[in-house]
Amino acid sequence: MSTDQKEKTVTEQNSQETEDQKERQQQEETPDAVTRKEHKRKKTLKSDNTQQKGRTEKQQQTTSTDSLTRKEQRKKRKQEKRQNKRPRRRIFPIWLRLIVVLVLSAVSLVIGLMVGYGVIGDGNPTDALDWDTWQHIIDIVIKEN
Repeated sequence: MSTDQKEKTVTEQNSQETEDQKERQQQEETPDAVTRKEHKRKKTLKSDNTQQKGRTEKQQQTTSTDSLTRKEQRKKRKQEKRQNKRPRRRIFPIWLRLIVVLVLSAVSLVIGLMVGYGVIGDGNPTDALDWDTWQHIIDIVIKEN
């Protein structure tokens, strides 16, 4: 047996002994009154004892928090995550993203105009960018009398 395996078995035995002692103390304190929570807790402790072989001490500590409800455990985990979370440093800042999106939108508009006027409309693609062409289109739409 390696030293790691020996340490694991020793820690498992110690944790099982402490849990057994806690259970005995609870039974001595309230031998007649067994509530549903205590009954459920005992069942989970028994099932945990059978599954403890593959778990680490940290996992055992989280499962042994029988006084906390699930909601409280979730809140506690979220708080721990927030505390351990490193601040996020953006390589591509938001203001730069907005500028890039606006520039790409303008470029795609110009390319769309050129394709629509030159390829679909059988005209010269660079004529789509001339002011005279747009003035002519505005005059047609408004139809000044």
